Amino acid sequence: MVAEVLDALNVKPGGRYVDGTVGGGGHAAAILARSAPNGWLFGCDRDGVAVEAAQARLAEFAGRFEIQRGNYAELVGMQKPGSYDGVLLDLGVSSVQLDSAGRGFSFQQNGPLDMRMDTRQGLTAAELVNRASADELAKIFWELGDEPQGRRFARAIENERQQRPFETTGQLAGLIERLAPRFGRKAHPATRVFQALRIAVNDELGALRRGLAEAVKILKPGGRLAVITFHSLEDRMVKEFGRERSRDYTFEGEVDVPELRKPRTPELKWVQRKAVKPGEPELAENPRSRSAQLRIMEKI
Repeated sequence: MVAEVLDALNVKPGGRYVDGTVGGGGHAAAILARSAPNGWLFGCDRDGVAVEAAQARLAEFAGRFEIQRGNYAELVGMQKPGSYDGVLLDLGVSSVQLDSAGRGFSFQQNGPLDMRMDTRQGLTAAELVNRASADELAKIFWELGDEPQGRRFARAIENERQQRPFETTGQLAGLIERLAPRFGRKAHPATRVFQALRIAVNDELGALRRGLAEAVKILKPGGRLAVITFHSLEDRMVKEFGRERSRDYTFEGEVDVPELRKPRTPELKWVQRKAVKPGEPELAENPRSRSAQLRIMEKI
């Protein structure tokens, strides 16, 4: 969604932009090209491999960018508040991560049950699967994967690991497929379990919650925040953040009672209410983008 991102951020020559999930540097390269001759970009990523790839990809723009290994949830610690014209957050796992068996994100290839975006952290998917109780795993599968058979899967995992610990993606995917055979269905039955484990291992929702607030802080007034989500949990969180920060009132507690509202100045406004979705050419070139949604906000 490169063209859509450039429009969403309103990229202009001389502008200053942040790519908080720089990945291989594709969006970053497009932003630097559009902001030429003197635009600036700061990029960060938890994945050390992605940082190296982005630095190589952006070599032609030497002197106009900085890339750091870090979590976008800590942007204010890396960059000055109120200093950028646009921030992009492209969430989820990258194609490079999915296609690398050694990273353990996918059940399509057998590899270590890892799933860490930042390989410096301790917790892996294997440790979570082998140590968490069946109740804890069932909660993860339901809340983060919307998996209706999560409790059944969790109990089976607890029983299986007593015989031997889970070490590979194939071992876990194989168990799930034995419990829920495909019977001709296209989607692998372990899809939601793998999504839930990945989100839990990397605290993706916690990072998003903190990262949205950090992004607003480093934007200038009039600066744009563009967020690409790939599943409903992320999208719901982005929508709720936008609603809360664009309201001209606040309230205490869980229920919005009109009589108890307190006025306040909103921080954001929606550039457009509906999410931008990939067009047919994008879907043809990149089928994995089919669930992508781009939401755009502007700092007041």
